[in-house]
Amino acid sequence: MDKHDIFLRAIFEKKIVKAIVASQEKGLIERECIPFDYGPSRKYKDGLDRYHFYDLDSPQGSHNLSILPDQLINVIITDRTFEPGDYVHWEPAWFVERDWGEYS
Repeated sequence: MDKHDIFLRAIFEKKIVKAIVASQEKGLIERECIPFDYGPSRKYKDGLDRYHFYDLDSPQGSHNLSILPDQLINVIITDRTFEPGDYVHWEPAWFVERDWGEYS
């Protein structure tokens, strides 16, 4: 299974992932994250698809993390699940369809 399929599986199964990312600022980083979505960014207006995570263990505190496909080195599904309602505090308009109840 490639990293994209693993990312999608984590969304569908509501699993926390370990993302290994080639950061332009910090080099190779490893973070525990909530997988949110895959598609264009609303923040970056360049139209490029990105992997969208919520970074749970950044030294700068939890925050959204949008990664270009070539920056995502690996994604590993952990055995820990998450509740979407703990992290989704807006009206979602996901690119990847999923069954997250009222957070879909």
